[in-house]
Order: sequence, then C-alpha cells, then structure tokens
Amino acid sequence: MYQVTFSEQSLHELNQLDQLTQLELIEPISNLKPADLEHPREPLGRFTRAGKVFFRLRAGDYRFYFDQQGETLHTHYILHKNSLEDFLLRNRLPVSEQQLVEQHSKFWKYLESLTKK
Repeated sequence: MYQVTFSEQSLHELNQLDQLTQLELIEPISNLKPADLEHPREPLGRFTRAGKVFFRLRAGDYRFYFDQQGETLHTHYILHKNSLEDFLLRNRLPVSEQQLVEQHSKFWKYLESLTKK
C-alpha cells in the first residue's frame, strides 16, 4: 500500500465534502497496490502527459488524477465527473495545468457568488 498526499486543489475539494463522503472517496486510492498500477483496470486508468505517467481513479462522482512518486501517490486533482475541467483532462485537450487550476477557481467563485444572493 502507498502513502497518499494531496495538492492544494485536492484538499480544497475534499474539504467541501462531509467527513463520511471524504472517507468513502479516499478509500479506493488508499487501497491501491503496486500490481494495480502496473496493470490498471476500471475504475483505474493510466495516461501520459508531457512525458509523465498519470493515473485516473473513479470514486463515486469524482475522479482522482495522481502520479506515483516512489512509495507515494500524489493526487494533483480531484474533479467532479461532470465538470468541464474533468472533461478537458480526460480528453487531453491542449490546456495547461495552470489554466485548469485558474478555470477551476473561477468556477467555484462563481458558484459561491450565486449562493450569496
């Protein structure tokens, strides 16, 4: 089993959820074994971006995007399955990681502004 670390975006996404949902989402990634990464099968997938190997793991309504760094799995993004960001990442459209984070932040700020009215 691996140690799992989270980027700022991933932690922000998890913190938006209640504790039980967080535990349910984290369980699949925390139970991955080296054999799973060597031969990924649904709900786990592997892809290469800029020469680096990334993995996608579906967990409920979310997708974890992570890479392996030795004995650590570092989660770069946790995205809702129906979000624009997830669509762009899955379809490998030419969007930089920085653009993806910027779009994500603006999207959440827009949603928050709707609830304050």
